[in-house]
Formats: sequence, C-alpha cells, structure tokens
Amino acid sequence: MRFEELLSEVGGFSWFQLRIVLLLCIPRIILPFHFLLHNFISAVPSHRCSLYPSENASTFYMDTERLKGSIPREADGSLSSCRAFLPQQSTNASEGPSALLPCQYGWVYDKSQLTSTTATEWDLVCDNKTQNQVLATYFFIGVTLGAIIFGYCSDKFGWKAMLLVLFVASAIFGTMSAFSVSYVMFAVTRTLCGVALTGMSIISIVLSLEWIDVKHHTFTGTIIGLSWNVGSMLLALVAYFIRDWRHLLLAVTSPCILAIISWWWIPESVRWQVTNRHITKAHKQLLNCAKMNGKHQFKTQNLEYTISKITFAEDSIQNYSYVHLVKTPKMRRLVFCSGIVWFGVALSYYGISLKISGFGVNIYLTQFIYGAIEVPAKCATYFALNKIGRRKGQAWSLIITGVLIGLNTLIPAEQEWIRTFIAVLGKGFSEASFTIAFLYTAELFPTVLRQSGLGYTSFMGRMGVSLAPLVIILEDIWSSLPSAIFSTAAILCGCTAFLLSETHNFRLPETVADVEQDK
Repeated sequence: MRFEELLSEVGGFSWFQLRIVLLLCIPRIILPFHFLLHNFISAVPSHRCSLYPSENASTFYMDTERLKGSIPREADGSLSSCRAFLPQQSTNASEGPSALLPCQYGWVYDKSQLTSTTATEWDLVCDNKTQNQVLATYFFIGVTLGAIIFGYCSDKFGWKAMLLVLFVASAIFGTMSAFSVSYVMFAVTRTLCGVALTGMSIISIVLSLEWIDVKHHTFTGTIIGLSWNVGSMLLALVAYFIRDWRHLLLAVTSPCILAIISWWWIPESVRWQVTNRHITKAHKQLLNCAKMNGKHQFKTQNLEYTISKITFAEDSIQNYSYVHLVKTPKMRRLVFCSGIVWFGVALSYYGISLKISGFGVNIYLTQFIYGAIEVPAKCATYFALNKIGRRKGQAWSLIITGVLIGLNTLIPAEQEWIRTFIAVLGKGFSEASFTIAFLYTAELFPTVLRQSGLGYTSFMGRMGVSLAPLVIILEDIWSSLPSAIFSTAAILCGCTAFLLSETHNFRLPETVADVEQDK
C-alpha cells in the first residue's frame, strides 16, 4: 500500500490537517520579521558632519546660512553627508573656509524619522557604509549555514524535535542581538539567529505538506505562504511605531514565545516516522488523525503490519544523506536545475525587497505595499498553478520578474510613481516565483531525501540572498548595475526551470527509484 492510500483512509485534508497548517503559520509569520528587518534597523537617516565635538541631533536643522560656510553642497543642492570645510586658523573671517575634508568630529543625524539604527549606533556611514550593508549579508550567511545543518539534522532526528530547538534558539539569539554592545557582537548574534530561522522556514513548509493529500498541496502552500505576507505587513506597522532598533528587535523576536507554546500541538511527520521505522509512533499518530477527522470506519486491525510493509516497500533500510542526492543520473539533474532556480528566485526577490527607498513614498508605506501585493500574487498563483502546472508557473514568474526589474532601469528617476508601480508589480511576480519554488521543490524530491533536498535548494537560495546586499552596493559604481544583475539572473534561472519535471496531480515520489523511473 502506498502512503497516499493510507492517508486517504484517515483523511487527507480535514480538521487534523487544518490545525497543523494554522499552527505552522506562526513561525512563517515570524520569518519576515527578521528576514526583512534590515530595511529598518539598519536604515541610514539623513546626516551631515558634526561642526564640533559632541554636537547633538537637535542642531541638525540649524540655520542654513551658518552651515553654508562649513558644509559644502552636492550637485542637487543638498548638504554633503560626508565632507566638511576645515576652518582657517586665523582671526580674519574673510579668509573663509579652507580644505574640504572628511568629517573630523563624527556625524549628526536627522532623528525625526528614525530614533536609532545600527548606522547611527556605530557611525556606519560614508566610508563605513559598506559595513552597515554587510550586516544583512552576515545574517543571510547564517541562513545559508542553517539550510545545510538543519536539513540534514531533521532527516536524522525528526522534524518536530528540530523545530523546538529552532524556536528556542531564535528567541535567544534574537534577544542577544538587541542587547549587543558592539558591532562584532551584533554581527555574530544576527548570524546565529539566521542559522535558526532558516530551519523554521524549511520545516514549516515541509511538515505542513507531509500530512496533506496531493490535490490540496497547492491550496496549503498558498495559505502557508500568505502567513509570510501577514508578517511582512505587520513588520511595516511595528517598525512605524517603534523607531529604536533595539526595541524593534525585541518586539519582532517576542512571537517566538508563542511559537514555543504552539509546538506541543504540532505532530511529527508520519512519513518520516514510517521511513525511519518508528512504526508504533506512526501507528498512534494515524489513529489520532483518523479520530480527529471523524474517520471512525478506519480499520485499525493489522495497521502496524501494513505500515511496516510500506516501510520495507520503500527500501529505506539504509540511512540517506546529501551524497545520495547526486548518486543517480536523474537526481543529479534535479539537484543541478533546482539549485539554479532557487538561486535566481532568492536573488531577485531580495534584490527587490531590500531596496525600499527611492520610490517617492516612505519606507514604511513601501514595505506595507510590498507585503500587500504579495497577497493577490499568491492567490493568483493558486489558480494559475492548477491551470498551467508547476514547471511553467515557476519558469514564467521568474522570467517576468527579471523583465520588470530591467524595465524599471529604463524609466527616469523623476517618474517616481511609475517606477513604484513597476517595482510593486515585479515584487508580486517575484513572490509568485518564491511561492511556487517552495511547493514545487517539496514535490520534486523523494520522501527519503525531501528534507535534504530542501536543505540543499534552500542553501542555493540563501547564497543568492547573501549576495543581494553586496550587489546593491555596486550602485556606487553605476546606479543601474544592481538592477541589471538581478534582471539577467532572474531571466536565465527562469529558463532553467523548463528542464525540471512537471509534478501537478502526480503522486509524491517516496524513493530515489521513483525519481529515476519517473513515478
């Protein structure tokens, strides 16, 4: 008996599954709180050179005439952020200022919008601004490492156990980040927080799909994905009211406590239990599922024997590892193509998400709009996937994202609302490609390697995410260079998706043999 047949007997989509989906929406809401947090805690407010030691922020808007002889003007008429005139050491004021030098006494920041950020905390501006942007890369390096570590550990020790470890670790490192006393401490704790959060991302989407029948996978993936959008919009709201970066970090970390409480009602993956021969535990969970779903006619006689037969039929006697991902020809092709697709999806998505300024509206409204547009994008994805399938949906959503990013580079900066509209449209398609990627990848890899497969693809995606902040820095060389890179990568990686297999309305592969035989 195939597992899908057994699942249909206990209820493939009913109250038991709905409870799982709702509980796993909690960690998915937490994820954008941290993944997109850099936009606010590391935002760079307007600033200029201090005219004397210990000048405070209240003098930022001092008399323009007074600043005229001390702070030079840029080509657009604004005050320079990084240079000041060195006054002549003379009593003759008519001699005026002398050399133009970098800021000698630090900076004064405009605190009317942002009370405190990492940039103002450690003066990460001007020549040091790269260190501020790299903080996002440190976090996503942690996310990349976590994709490797917890993909493997979950296959070995169980998804539920790892989920609790991740909830607790996220709470601890998130809190430590808020109390960082130095740049180095903040970079380290944020990296470790990224390690924990990516495991939550992988496990929540896979565990939600494991208990649900094939025909409801698209619907479930869409609902789980919508929780990310809720978190994204809530982040804009929370950041609007909390302008201090330390307080904001504590606020977005606090929901981890709710996640820890909800963990007690999240079941282990019965597929994992069956594959790893935890027959008695799988038996108990299937009975609980049948009872909650009202399947009172479910036959319990010889159930453990039936489950054990499924286990042996899957030839899952040996322990699987990442090595098995590349041992056979079709698995190698799957690994190669899915990795490229994930790299392009993540690079383009975060290339758009981490650039929320320069569109004529404030960063809070931009963040909210970006989160809001993802809701109709996800709903449209749900209906589109049932019509065109996973493969075409993945390919075209990514290709269109690249085209829209490239198109925005051709629109003059003065056309702010047009550029905002194109950017929001691109954000919608990039979200669609991300939604499909999670669902599609979970269906492509066999059960015995599904978590390892998602760990690998998540690693490739996080490589793209880690590079996105660094690519944005290249705008100092040429303002359109980051967009050109994001656009090209999205189009090429989207074309690669056409090389993957279609999975719509097919049974999930449970063994490597299923993949090799196109079952």
